[in-house]
Amino acid sequence: MSTSTVNISFKKDLLKEIDELARKESRTRSELIREAARLYIERKSKWKRVFAFGEEQVNKFNLKEEDVEKEIKKIRSRVKNKK
Repeated sequence: MSTSTVNISFKKDLLKEIDELARKESRTRSELIREAARLYIERKSKWKRVFAFGEEQVNKFNLKEEDVEKEIKKIRSRVKNKK
């Protein structure tokens, strides 16, 4: 695996939190920051897929914003009535 070294600037209080968490988890600062970056990229990718699916459904069923709001109200009403 090829790696590259990068320099990143952090505010002192954030770096302190990073170091404390890394120490508590018995990991290096680099390991913690690499995992944070991976998780951020995964989360962005998942949200991109969610929005793409939503867009696909809008186009497939010719939905309007009012249609979505109406369905949300219906579901919330059903959930509320089950309590």
